Amino acid sequence: MPRLLSALLAGTLILTASPLASQGVDQPFSLEGSGQKFSRLQDAVNAIGEGTGTILVAPGTWRDCAVQTVGSVTYKAAEPGTAIFDRRVCEGKAALVLRGRDATIDGLIFQNMKVPEGNGAGIRIENGNLTVRNSTFRESEEGILSAPDPAGNILIDRSTFSRLGRCDRGLSCSHSVYIGDYGALTIRKSRFEKGNGGHYVKSHAARIEVTDSTFDDVQGSTTNYMIDLPVGASGLIARNLFVQGENKENHSAFITVAPEGRQRDSSGLKIVDNDARIAPGINRTSAFVANWTGDAVQIGANKLGAGLTKLDER
Repeated sequence: MPRLLSALLAGTLILTASPLASQGVDQPFSLEGSGQKFSRLQDAVNAIGEGTGTILVAPGTWRDCAVQTVGSVTYKAAEPGTAIFDRRVCEGKAALVLRGRDATIDGLIFQNMKVPEGNGAGIRIENGNLTVRNSTFRESEEGILSAPDPAGNILIDRSTFSRLGRCDRGLSCSHSVYIGDYGALTIRKSRFEKGNGGHYVKSHAARIEVTDSTFDDVQGSTTNYMIDLPVGASGLIARNLFVQGENKENHSAFITVAPEGRQRDSSGLKIVDNDARIAPGINRTSAFVANWTGDAVQIGANKLGAGLTKLDER
């Protein structure tokens, strides 16, 4: 692999866990500033209720989950990268099912989330605003999955999504990040890698912003697009590194605009200052952007590797 590519891939934030043993910790969830401690995450969420509060999660691997229906809750690792939610889902959906006013996730790890429907997630956001910082989603069917909330905003910052997604068993595909009809999705300084199927980011949000992030598909398996905007969107995709791997279910494009039908005007979408390439040793062609809308998507200066065309109007 060329030295520049190795450096770029290695330079993006990757959170790794060094969890402490969870045995002997009977009350791993505490309310910051109150002295209250709980053995169940749901009890800590209920204690905040319609108010605002921060739940500190002790180091360890926790098979627990919670549903937030009201209030503004921050779920924060007491020591970043050491608090792991493993396997347990609520309502057959996710470790955290969120439909309150606001939720913030900071420094947590979500892993091994699977459900019979094939869309087990670390986070299922159904209403309200969501901020995710310094967190890792791995070895699951989906990382973050949303229901529609056109008034809501989602921010993902400095987080890692690894070995997620699936497209099998005749079920609907799952993706690393799958956002429904939200107001806006913003992704900054994050890493997507080693997908197991589906897209790395699929978003129906009216506005999309993906910046300073890495999409490393070199070890992906039966994956599709890096960024899929199925009904179109406005916004900005800039300063990202995209590397397409060999094992693809669909290698025809990196970024797609309205492949499921134009519902939004995408003339306000700007794609600029990205670095996109097919991994070394793979002889194929692909489109950097595939556009089904007929809208004049603003594709500026991007660095494209061998085999890539700037735009395919479909």
